[in-house]
Amino acid sequence: MDVKNKRSVILLGHAQSGKTTLSETLLYSCKATTRKGTIAEGNTVSDYSYDEIERKNSINSSLLYCDYKGIRIQIIDSPGYADFFGEVIGGVRAVDGAIIVVDALAGVEVGTENAWQILEDANMPCIVFINKTDKEGADLDKALVDIKERLSKKALVIGSLDEPQLVESIAESDDKLLEKYLEGTKLSAQELKSGLTQAVAKRKVFPVVVGSALTDKGIVELLDEIIQYLPSPLERRGIEAANPLNLEEKKEIIPDSNGLFSAFVFKSISDPYVGQLSLLRIFSGTLLPNTGFYNVNKKIKERIGPIYILQGKEQRNLDSASCGDIVAIAKLKETVTSDSLSDEKNQILFAPIIFPEPAISASVKPKSRQDEDKISGALAKLAAEDPTFKVGHDQQTKELLISGLGDLHLSIMVERMKKRFNVDVELGVPKVSYKETISKAAKVQGKFKRQSGGRGQYGDVWIEVQPLEKGKGFEFVDKIFGGAIPRNFIPSAEKGIRQACLEGAVAGYPIEDIRVILYDGSYHEVDSSDMAFQIAGAMALRKAVIEAGPMLLEPIMDVNVIIPEEYLGAISGDINSRRGRIIGMDIKGKSQIVKAQAPLSEMFTYANDLRSLTGGRGSYIMRFSHYEGVPHKIASGIISQYQASKKQEEEQ
Repeated sequence: MDVKNKRSVILLGHAQSGKTTLSETLLYSCKATTRKGTIAEGNTVSDYSYDEIERKNSINSSLLYCDYKGIRIQIIDSPGYADFFGEVIGGVRAVDGAIIVVDALAGVEVGTENAWQILEDANMPCIVFINKTDKEGADLDKALVDIKERLSKKALVIGSLDEPQLVESIAESDDKLLEKYLEGTKLSAQELKSGLTQAVAKRKVFPVVVGSALTDKGIVELLDEIIQYLPSPLERRGIEAANPLNLEEKKEIIPDSNGLFSAFVFKSISDPYVGQLSLLRIFSGTLLPNTGFYNVNKKIKERIGPIYILQGKEQRNLDSASCGDIVAIAKLKETVTSDSLSDEKNQILFAPIIFPEPAISASVKPKSRQDEDKISGALAKLAAEDPTFKVGHDQQTKELLISGLGDLHLSIMVERMKKRFNVDVELGVPKVSYKETISKAAKVQGKFKRQSGGRGQYGDVWIEVQPLEKGKGFEFVDKIFGGAIPRNFIPSAEKGIRQACLEGAVAGYPIEDIRVILYDGSYHEVDSSDMAFQIAGAMALRKAVIEAGPMLLEPIMDVNVIIPEEYLGAISGDINSRRGRIIGMDIKGKSQIVKAQAPLSEMFTYANDLRSLTGGRGSYIMRFSHYEGVPHKIASGIISQYQASKKQEEEQ
């Protein structure tokens, strides 16, 4: 197919705005399907996975296509919930235009604003479709005002090309037209038509189509505007890549089927029948089945088999794929999401997708011994499919942790583990990785002496502990002289001291930022042993920490909260209530960024609390910053709890 006859669009908007119903209607109107599926009946082309059918919501992005007036339109139907926003970010990288779907009853909602911001950042042209105008209570005028106030004043219903505001916006997109317009010369119908296409491409105008996906109202108009105003791959502006051998050297990709091959992997799907499917957008050149390409990120050649175009879950074979196509390839050995693909002799590197950081974590425990063996493999497959889902192992607390963008995200993943991999798990609140340290120096003796019939055990050490600077870890100093402890037992004493540091002295957490000086001791010619000095070293360390003003340290997180200005007071108060402190403010578009630091122990419920405080309009990014002392009252509670559980263990 000629490249100028291709269009690619992503459907964006708040959850329940009607994106999936719209995609179903577009396919049916273009005769790509023989019937219109419905969400209620669970038979739509795009919401095909069992969890989407069950929940009646989109969870994954789906690829669809239809042909209209000789133009091939590829569509990505994306989810609207914030928990699956990674799907939106990836999908935008694959298309040349977007359709923002707005519910005529609800107007512009938080998901609409988030999607709009993504398009602004990507400088991507879009059409606004006001949906559900058939519903009782739909207020078209109010929805239009909402769109203009909260998205853009340049969002216009294109009834006639002669409307004064539209003519002005068209003229502003082209210097020659602007000159004629300012001189008072009337622009011709052809100038207005081609000028409007240019204005949409440059985001100077956002055409608004009014309709209803359910009753087919406005569908023909929407299709006409997609092929008239949204760019073909040839009209896509500024596709930038870099030279992998010199990242400072930028290259602009020229969209051309006859040019050098370049493509980008924007998503991976784990298909139950064909295994892993890599979804890629071809930006230039042509790809044939049973050939191959060079993966620039992995520095390897990949062989490929068939090339598919997707219609929901259905994979249809292609004879070839070229510039502008969004295709799927199965069973690539090394290729993953965000990889750049090209010709080996002319390598190019596209910018990776910056996915949102996980906002919420939970500990995971298998419900049975049988599930323990399968859990790692299942989690690895889920993480490969969804870059916003992370799996980690806390070395200190020994917990397996999963992290995602929200409660719904994690619960979906747990469901998938059970249904797809037959692994049943329990979720819990993660333990905080506290640390222990000391606030002053202390000198103590650790003596282990045991006599039981035959040969006894004897080890005796004197140590001094001193606090180190924050972040310095552990330091061992050997100051034994005159043979107080034989040289062969000094490593044994050090081993015992280090082991005790890992196990903690007051609350069971690793001891850090401590210097231990071994300066004296004694031994027995017969009874001293490697084990005796290990035990003596451990005893001395625990005793010394208790005498050296023990302190608990907790992880402090850097938190950036992005909110509309009206929530500034509520968010500031909430951060203070979490023992946090605000360290700065910034502005991003229409939003405020509150920069703060807060203890991790106070932030486990923050994703849900922030959603409640801001009506879903707030988001945040959280990263580890440093360790700080735990306030005495809180530390006492943690220590008491540990001591009580230790006593209980000993009694059992």
